[in-house]
Amino acid sequence: QVQLLESGGGLVQAGGSLALSCVASTATTTNINMGWFRQAPGKEREFVAAISRSGRKKAYTQSAKGRFTISSDVPANAKHTMNLQMSGLQPEDTAVYWCAAVFGRWDSAYGDVADYTYWGQGTQVTVSS
Repeated sequence: QVQLLESGGGLVQAGGSLALSCVASTATTTNINMGWFRQAPGKEREFVAAISRSGRKKAYTQSAKGRFTISSDVPANAKHTMNLQMSGLQPEDTAVYWCAAVFGRWDSAYGDVADYTYWGQGTQVTVSS
């Protein structure tokens, strides 16, 4: 069982930056692959970025490349923190951003909603023009 808690959303002007964090709490293991997804009004949830449990593998959607950076902290006290630094934000980045996690036998950066088992509550990111 994993509990995910996101933070860092908010309102920013176009061209600005925001940093999102997600803390995964688990009583068993830190063997977790994690990712970020987002969903804009009227659209399906889409992949943004992912990082493997080791932190060595990362994946980004095309629109995030060069603007967003995903990272993870060294697990401590049964908590695993994933961060998403977003810069050059545009109005089309406006969405609810979701943190996702899955226990992984493999060290992989998964890019599909169906790959993940656990989801956070979501955090709103709004970019004004």
